[in-house]
Amino acid sequence: MGQIRITEIFYSLQGESNTVGLPTVFIRLTGCPLRCVYCDTAYAFTGGKKTSIADILSEVQQYGCRHITVTGGEPLAQPACLELLTELADRGYNVSLETSGAIDVSGVDPRVVKVMDLKTPSSSEMDKNNYGNIAYLTAQDQVKFVIGTAEDYGWSKAVLQNHGLDKRCQILFSPVMGQQNPTQLAEQILHDRLPVRFQIQLHKLLWDDARGK
Repeated sequence: MGQIRITEIFYSLQGESNTVGLPTVFIRLTGCPLRCVYCDTAYAFTGGKKTSIADILSEVQQYGCRHITVTGGEPLAQPACLELLTELADRGYNVSLETSGAIDVSGVDPRVVKVMDLKTPSSSEMDKNNYGNIAYLTAQDQVKFVIGTAEDYGWSKAVLQNHGLDKRCQILFSPVMGQQNPTQLAEQILHDRLPVRFQIQLHKLLWDDARGK
């Protein structure tokens, strides 16, 4: 087995996606090629500890939890992430991958749920979106749009419709905390009858921006 640079492994409640609220072990990989203006995990851009996949699996096992999320940073920036995902799936875990959508997802084990974050205009990284990844999404996967402005909402609505995303996978609309009023976003979704799941980041409501939560 290979090695991966990781920032942290921790046990918490899933704060978003369609498994929100479920106890989950998070494996946060170090490094990301993007610099979104609203990023809340900049501490994972650098540093970390190079760790063998075998040691990661051993630590994860100690929590006795079936739900595992591999996140970052951008996990796929490290090629060995693909091996880690497969090893986790081989052991019967329910595995999800949180990815920016900027890096090719075609090599991700099909047993892994991909939660792909298409970058909206206010992120400052919209030009990094790899729309070719949409072809590799299935009904178990999810595309997340982080909404910070009216422009973000209009853009996200257009991408959803132009690519027929709701026919391919699940869609998540999430407000930028402290920037986009969540009630207004919810009312806009209802007004436009969008086939999306509205979500607020549960972990931020419970623990604010505490690291490892």
